[in-house]
Amino acid sequence: MPGRVSGRVVAATPAIVHAGARTGLFAFGLLCLSVGVVGAFVPFVPSTVFLLLALWAFSRSSRRFHGWLYGHPRFGKPLRDWQLHRVIPVPAKIAAVAMMATSLTIFAVFVADGWVEPLALGAVLAAVAAYIFSRPHSPP
Repeated sequence: MPGRVSGRVVAATPAIVHAGARTGLFAFGLLCLSVGVVGAFVPFVPSTVFLLLALWAFSRSSRRFHGWLYGHPRFGKPLRDWQLHRVIPVPAKIAAVAMMATSLTIFAVFVADGWVEPLALGAVLAAVAAYIFSRPHSPP
């Protein structure tokens, strides 16, 4: 049964029947929610990715927590913007690409033995960056 959050209809998702899987997903959702909340206040810790994972886990384990997170006054808007319009705000785009560039630099300087691995990783990260910048930065 669909519910209403902030005037929008939220589609009901099928619940997992197996209790163990449901409990595991709920615990995973709580873990991701915890990391996401920490990431909202600590620099260089991503929050939206973990909140999206928490939203997904709750959608399959707890309609109550899913509805709470989806309608949350602080965390709900970016989640709704992503779900409804696939929006990534400009500061998040810049932070994501900056972190990818930093990771690639650290990998190339301190980890890689040659040039092949950094080149391959750079190609993958360039594709991810292109996807990130291809998303709109505000809802229509």
